[in-house]
Formats: sequence, C-alpha cells, structure tokens
Amino acid sequence: MLAVVLTALFSLMAGMGGLAGADESAKATVEGAYPGLATGVLKSARLTDMGKDVLLKAYQIEFKPDFAKEMLGQAPPEMRKELEKNLFFLLEQKAMEMLIRQDVVSMGISADQPKNEMLKAYVERLTDGLTVNEAEMKAFYEANKEMMGGQPFDQVKGSIEPFLLEQKKMAALDARIEGLGKRTDLRINRDWVKQQAESARDNPVDKARMSGKPTLVEFGAAGCVPCDMMQPILDRLRKKFPDKLNVVFVHVRENQLLGARFGIRSIPVQAFFDKKGQEVFRHVGFYAEEEVLKQLASLGVK
Repeated sequence: MLAVVLTALFSLMAGMGGLAGADESAKATVEGAYPGLATGVLKSARLTDMGKDVLLKAYQIEFKPDFAKEMLGQAPPEMRKELEKNLFFLLEQKAMEMLIRQDVVSMGISADQPKNEMLKAYVERLTDGLTVNEAEMKAFYEANKEMMGGQPFDQVKGSIEPFLLEQKKMAALDARIEGLGKRTDLRINRDWVKQQAESARDNPVDKARMSGKPTLVEFGAAGCVPCDMMQPILDRLRKKFPDKLNVVFVHVRENQLLGARFGIRSIPVQAFFDKKGQEVFRHVGFYAEEEVLKQLASLGVK
C-alpha cells in the first residue's frame, strides 16, 4: 500500500503577520490554519463548511468519506492503524494524482499508459535541461567529506552528480505540484480537516514542533553509515541543549508514512524547525557538528 502512495508521489517527497484581515485570510487555508499538515497540493486549499458527505471539491469532482476504503483494504495489517491516523495525507495524494493527470494532458503527454510510465514522461518533461555543475558537486563533496571516507573528489564525482541531479529533479517536481494546488480552486471540509489535524499530529515530529521550542529532526535508519555517524552528534546536542532544543530521531524504515509525509527520499536528512514549528532549513547527508551548530544559532539556540 505504501508503495502505491509513494508511486503516486513519484518517490515523493509563513510566518503570519500584518493586519488582522490578512491574518484571518491566511487561516482560511489548510497551511494557514494547520502549518505543516499539508505537504503539497492541499496547502492552499480553502477551508469550507460542507456537509458530512463531502471532503474535498475540485472542478466538478468531489471526494467522499469512503475515498480511502480501497487503499486501506490493500494495506498490510500492520500499517492500517498508522494509515487510518493519516487520512488527510491519503486525500492529498488522491488530489495530487488528479491534478497531475490534468497537467499531463495539458502538456500533451498521453495519460492512457501505465502510471509509472506516465509519471516518468511527466518528470522528464518538467526537468529537461537540468544539469549539475562542477561547483555544485565540489560544494557537496566538501560538506560531506567525512561521509565519503576521505576519498578524493575525482573518485566520487561520478556518484555525486546523479545524486544531485535527482535532488534537483525532485525539487522541480515539488514546486510544480505545489503550484498546481495554488492555481486550482480546492475547497476542503473544515470540520474534517480539524479532526484529521489532531490525529495526524500524534507523532514525535509534530509533538516536538508544536512544543514552542526549536526542533532538529534526523530522518534516518540504523545501519545507514552516515546516519550512524550522526548519532553521537545528536546525543551531544541533547546533553548540550536539554531545555532549549528538541532533538528527534525518526527511523524511516519503521515509520515509513511519517517519512513520506515529510518528503524524505534519501537518508539521512536533518530538518530544522523554529519555535513556531515552521521548517526553516533541511540538509541531506552527513552534517558536520559545527555546521549543525551554525543552523541552531540562527534559531537562537546557543
């Protein structure tokens, strides 16, 4: 089941201020009222009073409360409980599939082909012409030299280039998908979103983000070399800032849906959140302690 969700994602992956009127306008959207709940197309969906029989309206399409029945039925028993707590995430994936299919057609790509082939053609069209230059590869190498065991740049350059190119492609896809949501009149059931927000936030990451303190989340897995290299750094941060900082480790192989919600495609990933729970920076790969401390200092953690 998770594979279906992640395939739909194609291996997926504001501060409010000013006048009161602007504040209320921001809160009328999912992202404004529930920061971080949506990961893509539903960020700008308008919270609307609806009857119990409709969850989401877009164009002439309505999503009903039983939209996830088939998806849940296909899920492994051990994952159903987690999926049932994250119905908002599943609805966002269904909405994203719909918008991508419409975008595919508008670009002249055939939608009458297997989903994986259609998505491959879509991403290739969106990312045609993207490249990685020597300076970008060297910058990545310098930031991750420890992870590469001290091998010279010329020996690892061949593996760095495709990795960074894939990162660029996924960033372009993310931007396109979020833009589709902004350009579409998406209206979502206000009461249902409130209920789902409470359920979806029952996890270590969101509990930390909502605590009022800055948070560092490491998404990784045991046995992943750079992930294991990060663990002593995380331990030292917990001891150094016990009252100023939340340090959370998420094992993405044991918490696949949580990893998918936060757009984790490769590990390790360090995500930094400010005291309001807004993500302000993320890094992929091993992250040296001195660099972590610089990011924390920008959040007021010294």
